[in-house]
Amino acid sequence: MTDLVIRPLVAGEENLFDSMPDSLPQLRQVGYADGIAGGGYRPEHTWVALRGGRVVGRAAWLLPPGAVGAPWLERFDLDAEPEVGAALLRAAHEALGGPGLYYAAMPAHWRRRPEVLAVMRAPMAAARLAGLVERGERLRCSWTGTPLPATSGRYVFRPATDSAEINALVARIAEPDVLTGVEIARAVRGVDLATDPLAWLDGTAGDWRVALDDGEPVGLVGTAGDACYPLVAYLGLLDEAVRAELLAEAVRVLAAGGAREVIADVDAHRVAVLAELERTGFRQLRARVAFAPAGAPVAAAGRQD
Repeated sequence: MTDLVIRPLVAGEENLFDSMPDSLPQLRQVGYADGIAGGGYRPEHTWVALRGGRVVGRAAWLLPPGAVGAPWLERFDLDAEPEVGAALLRAAHEALGGPGLYYAAMPAHWRRRPEVLAVMRAPMAAARLAGLVERGERLRCSWTGTPLPATSGRYVFRPATDSAEINALVARIAEPDVLTGVEIARAVRGVDLATDPLAWLDGTAGDWRVALDDGEPVGLVGTAGDACYPLVAYLGLLDEAVRAELLAEAVRVLAAGGAREVIADVDAHRVAVLAELERTGFRQLRARVAFAPAGAPVAAAGRQD
């Protein structure tokens, strides 16, 4: 690696970052120049590895303006051996005050796609060499107009009465099924979306639906129609039997408001939840594998868009 140069970008070098072709162009993500314009990407948080003047590795840490947390590694591409990527990460970690989170984004079903594995093998190996440990995977799913399942008539759905009712139900739900944008909530406002969703989600109590079975609450769902995409932000159950119909109700609410696409994020290990999303017409868009320093806590691996 004697001819290798590793350094941060300086202002005006956006084209240098973009001179390296996207290794997974099928991924839907914010362009680097757009991220610079919006303030989430910054030259001092962006590092490149050059060999013979050519970019063979690039890493961009993201932190939205006004965020209270630390930047996380959002873009990491490598056209070199893993040792080069590890050297790039170590140099950046030293300058940035230590290693942090890395969210490795990949197309859906990446483990069954040899062409994706070929691209991601080097950067993921580099992350491990730099001291990061794999800490979970989340899947982004998208509904785009598929007919929704019919309701059974068993449940009644109504808007939440007020924030007190929402908070009371959230306190009873140990592990929500769907949390979309959980890491952004933590980074920008220091909010745990699972336990305090109203501290993050804008809107009114009318954006929430309570599922009732014989007058008793059995589920809660919160939607956001004016975020980056219309999304199911929070879905939690007190009775798993209501999952399918509450999910469909959330999509109906958003579609009635004009949504043509609805986004939902789920932990990859929640097999039953993912199966219900797919039965409702959602299809996997991408996966994100979270890496963190050994021993460090990590929020679920969602993403801002």
